[in-house]
Amino acid sequence: MIQKMIPCKKMNKCKKIPLLLLSFIIIFILFLFQQDFLGNQQSLEPDQNLGEITNTMNKYISFEKKLHISFSDKNLLQQAFIHRSYINEHKGTQLKHNERLEFLGDAVLELVVTDFLFTKYTSVPEGRLTAYRSALVRTESISAAARKMGMNDLLMLSKGESQDQGKARDYILANTFEAFVGAVYIDLGYEAAKNIIAETLFPNIESIIADGTWRDAKSFVQEKAQEVYSETPSYELVSAVGPDHDKHFIMAIYFGDKKIAEGSGNSKQKAQQDAAQNAITQEGWEDY
Repeated sequence: MIQKMIPCKKMNKCKKIPLLLLSFIIIFILFLFQQDFLGNQQSLEPDQNLGEITNTMNKYISFEKKLHISFSDKNLLQQAFIHRSYINEHKGTQLKHNERLEFLGDAVLELVVTDFLFTKYTSVPEGRLTAYRSALVRTESISAAARKMGMNDLLMLSKGESQDQGKARDYILANTFEAFVGAVYIDLGYEAAKNIIAETLFPNIESIIADGTWRDAKSFVQEKAQEVYSETPSYELVSAVGPDHDKHFIMAIYFGDKKIAEGSGNSKQKAQQDAAQNAITQEGWEDY
């Protein structure tokens, strides 16, 4: 039996819907591909050429090899070295600064160091263990470890920050060390983070104890000032410089009305500790 043929006009009308649907699907797929491609391009940093990107990643890979580790997420490794000032100077970048990683790394660092000291010094009281820990993870100690590891060459900073090689750079390096520990913890796990800390910081504890640098400077200065001068030390703010997220303080320590020394830090508390330590040197109390 011969079926009745559909007239051409009706056939064209019937084909219009599936053809339009097919066209829409193709256009949508192309759109998604384009977005994915652009996203990948943006993640490579808009104002860097391919050679610069390759050179940067090679630095991070060399850094990994030196530490005998390998990140599965190289972007996470890079993020550990990105200072907020770099992001502020590169408004269009898709990169993220390292402050959240620093927050995490600080907690991991404290746990690892606390566990180490608790296990190693079984008869030392809590107060002294706290002082040992503070000395081991203070800015000077961590920044020195970061420099020795080669972190200074990997920092991504604004042009202004990159010019400062003084104490401000030490604070940035100390924070970067913590951010790196946080990145290691996320990508490679607790044991890997613990090994990094053990290799870079634990060897310092013997000299810290032998030199007496574990003492809490403020408490020690207060005891000595009351003993020698019958005065309780006071601290006054000298200056506070920099943006809110990266402010640096200078504090002065006084015995009565007499100014003894100044100290600096990225918080008032750290600046006071630094001032107290400088007062110990100024008064010749290091051997007590």
